[in-house]
Amino acid sequence: MRTRHIIDPRAMLRGFAACALLTAPAIGPAAHAQTTSPQSTTQAQTEAIVLRPLSFFKVNDLDFGDIIASGSAGTVRLAPDGTRSRTGGATLAGSSGEPARFAGLGSYNRQVNISLGSNSIWITGPGQRMRVRDFEIGSTPTAILSTSPTRFRITSALGNYNFPVGATLEVNANQAPGDYSGTFTITLNYL
Repeated sequence: MRTRHIIDPRAMLRGFAACALLTAPAIGPAAHAQTTSPQSTTQAQTEAIVLRPLSFFKVNDLDFGDIIASGSAGTVRLAPDGTRSRTGGATLAGSSGEPARFAGLGSYNRQVNISLGSNSIWITGPGQRMRVRDFEIGSTPTAILSTSPTRFRITSALGNYNFPVGATLEVNANQAPGDYSGTFTITLNYL
């Protein structure tokens, strides 16, 4: 899980530098033609995940996106569907932010219990730590996750499933800018 804070007046300078780098090749001297072999090679990474039955894995982390802190405390709620909302002195910047996503493989119609290791966690960074609470699983209807199991049923004929998880972040007054991170644990028990 991570979250970002923006309070950086140098952003315009970075934009100018990027623009200058893009136009530099257009005003440089012409390059001389060179004879080279027409064949060129490069390498790329590839990944695959092969699941064993009755397993699950993290697809992506919970990311609250860019937030601007102020002189008063506030909250940022990231819903399982990816929408963000705020209260108090927290201001949302940009459109970034995404819920955590998990996927797995079970069997059709099997019941699964899902629970959290803790109802709230602390994330740390360059400033005062912040609390993350009220974890929500993307189900119909949306359910608040807790250390007590929430039960769901695998409805895919192939047994595959996925689910997003959102939460609420408590932003302190005058929160220092920077990256903040922490971990939370989700447990699934196949019944």
